[in-house]
Amino acid sequence: QVQLVESGGGLVQPGGSLRLSCAASGFTLTGYTIGWFRQAPGKEREGTSCIRTSDGSTYYSDSVRGRFTISRDNAKNTVYLQMNSLKPEDTAVYYCAAAKYWYGTMWNAPGTYDHWGQGTQVAVSS
Repeated sequence: QVQLVESGGGLVQPGGSLRLSCAASGFTLTGYTIGWFRQAPGKEREGTSCIRTSDGSTYYSDSVRGRFTISRDNAKNTVYLQMNSLKPEDTAVYYCAAAKYWYGTMWNAPGTYDHWGQGTQVAVSS
């Protein structure tokens, strides 16, 4: 059974950091594109970053570039999202997702992903 499980969310003050994890089971991440999305109340799901596990190339949205870093550990079948300099507007439920194929500039389109985790809440507040 294909499964993605996110962890690492929580409450953090503005300027703080969190590291999210996305652990895969039932399949090997190698060869997939793994994306991190987020959804705030009343807003559409937004792609923040992705990594192509085939070559390690990474992509970021303008809103997180320079603050977030996506990485992978093939041995642990896990992808991480290191989030630094967090802002209140980063508050959302964060989801990881896996796509079998690479869609180029559509990497941040939720419809291009085949498998989704259940999400982990991130709240940035003083």
